[in-house]
Amino acid sequence: MSSPTRLVLLAGGAGRRFGGGEHKLTTVVCGRPVADWAVEAALESHVGPLVVVTGSTTIGLPADLSPRARESIATFGEPRFVHNPEWDDGMATSLQAALSVCDGAESVIVGLADQPCVTPEAWRAVAESHSPIAVATYGSRRGNPVRLHAALWPNLPRTGDEGARGLFRSHPELVEEVACSGSALDVDTRDDIALVEECLASRKRNR
Repeated sequence: MSSPTRLVLLAGGAGRRFGGGEHKLTTVVCGRPVADWAVEAALESHVGPLVVVTGSTTIGLPADLSPRARESIATFGEPRFVHNPEWDDGMATSLQAALSVCDGAESVIVGLADQPCVTPEAWRAVAESHSPIAVATYGSRRGNPVRLHAALWPNLPRTGDEGARGLFRSHPELVEEVACSGSALDVDTRDDIALVEECLASRKRNR
């Protein structure tokens, strides 16, 4: 089954603030690595094919995927894992690596692999927007995922960590905020683990 939308999960950064000699994306939280939660949520949204961009570390397809996630793979195909050799030049390079394999798509929906509490419902809610830019909101705060229409891709930065934020500022009239369930909590430091565990506990029970 084809889809005009591609899901993109950025997993290229080094996560230097996490410390401890272990990459944050491979740190086990509630029984599985941080990145596995993010990959599964994107798949469970059942929106379209998934592209995962790696960089400083390697992640793969979780072995213990839920039936809903496996159904998505049966529909849209296996996720595509793309390595970004320029990951140290900023998140923008990982987004560009993703876009390079999204020819023909009408839009991408971009999330971060270090945000394991973003729900499948959030991915779907953002996908349902018809605005050129749609951004998930949690309470009053903007977060991820973010939908970007293909017409805007040439305006995205090629290096640095700003990502799509510059478009939010330069084209506020194109932005739709989409209220979402879940949380856009980042795993940046080890202090974040306890908060993420609390957030994921109910999701783990419902798998």
